[in-house]
Amino acid sequence: MKVEQIYTGCLAHAAYYIESKGVAAVFDPLREVQPYLDRAKKDNAQIKYVFETHFHADFVSGHLDLQKKANAEIVFGPGAKPGYKATTAEDNQIFEIGDYKVKVIHTPGHTMESTTYLLLDENGKEHGIITGDTLFIGDVGRPDLAQHVVSELTEEKLAGHLFDSLRNRIMPLSDDLIVYPNHGAGSACGKMMSKETTDTLGNQKKVNYALRPDMTKEEFIEELLTGLTAPPGYFPQNVLMNIKGYDSLDEVMDRATTAFSPEAFEAAANETGALVLDTRNAEDFAKGFIPNSINIGLEGSFAQWVGEMIPDVKQEILLVTYPDKEEEAITRLSRVGYDNTIGFLKNGFASWKDHGKDFETINRISVSVLEKELSGEHPLVIDVRKKSEFDSEHVIGAINVPLNQINQNLAQFPKDRTFILHCAGGYRSMIAASILKQRGWDDFVDVKGGFADIAKTAIPKSEYVCPSTLL
Repeated sequence: MKVEQIYTGCLAHAAYYIESKGVAAVFDPLREVQPYLDRAKKDNAQIKYVFETHFHADFVSGHLDLQKKANAEIVFGPGAKPGYKATTAEDNQIFEIGDYKVKVIHTPGHTMESTTYLLLDENGKEHGIITGDTLFIGDVGRPDLAQHVVSELTEEKLAGHLFDSLRNRIMPLSDDLIVYPNHGAGSACGKMMSKETTDTLGNQKKVNYALRPDMTKEEFIEELLTGLTAPPGYFPQNVLMNIKGYDSLDEVMDRATTAFSPEAFEAAANETGALVLDTRNAEDFAKGFIPNSINIGLEGSFAQWVGEMIPDVKQEILLVTYPDKEEEAITRLSRVGYDNTIGFLKNGFASWKDHGKDFETINRISVSVLEKELSGEHPLVIDVRKKSEFDSEHVIGAINVPLNQINQNLAQFPKDRTFILHCAGGYRSMIAASILKQRGWDDFVDVKGGFADIAKTAIPKSEYVCPSTLL
């Protein structure tokens, strides 16, 4: 049996495609559906089903556009109540894909409608399980997301359901089954996922902490909830979009692909209150940017950081990109529900500068300059990496303000003295720098290369903390 994993690294997301005798199915598709349509066309196949493992929180699924464009049937697991036409399957129900079969296994815990799909090949042999966020490689799904939508579903209750699902529905299955999860390392849907994106169930029973056979339910709940950080703020908004429905990506694109001249761009920003989002890399942004714009570079974990730093998915956005990168930026914004891009700066920042418009810069220093600075008057160093990264190793005397907590901790950034900003490599610190500039801070510098370059120097650093403490 051939199962094609379609992996998107910036979201650490895996969709799946299967086909047999001209009939195809897609599991957990991303917002832009053309790649799935193209894949089916290559096989001369018709997409019959779109299977959803649950109402996703970290991205907006493409199931509605596939329903419209391929006339596909949307299938959710037991208990799902979508606000549009879809099939809510029964536990153990079987769907046929040519000679293949897909069996519904209800596995509540990550969410109450969470479902695992058991794949059977043309000979009726069990091949693998598409687990959604129920079981990852090295981890299991966090059980605290549904409570942000339904308050009585506490994380403890959901964790208990997840324990039962894993013990009673997943672990009794054959060891040779292949596990196909919805996410890999880097996703906020778990806390310690492997970089591997598939494995056998038998190996997961040996190495996955959550599948230890001697673990009690109480131990499972405690271990699962320990070290669980708050989910990104956009997660509940994406869940509601996936439940209630959303605009077609074609409509989003039509609204967003208005090319503004510098004068029209400036007028739109002033008249609408739209956020100016600059998606260029950190180095180019630092050399010149439109006042009050925010930098989140396309080359990094763009969608995730947009979701972390822009609280409302309904926020109107004006884009500054490299020429010919506009469509990519709009698509990646839409993957996490930011559908209100109202246009972009034609020909990018160069046109703004060529028209004599005011712009700002951010001062960046190399680690060699930082080394000299730290040997003198001991300036304040602010590290915007995650707490776990900071605890692992950091510049002695530095303070830690994780990027996703910057808006709640602006008082940590002084306005009466110079400070030095850094992250791991320069991507996150430039996001922080742009936010600080927007809020009125000017007397700071950013370290090019971040801690990756700092680690190579003789700059005094803290003692390394045992990795077992890092979650």
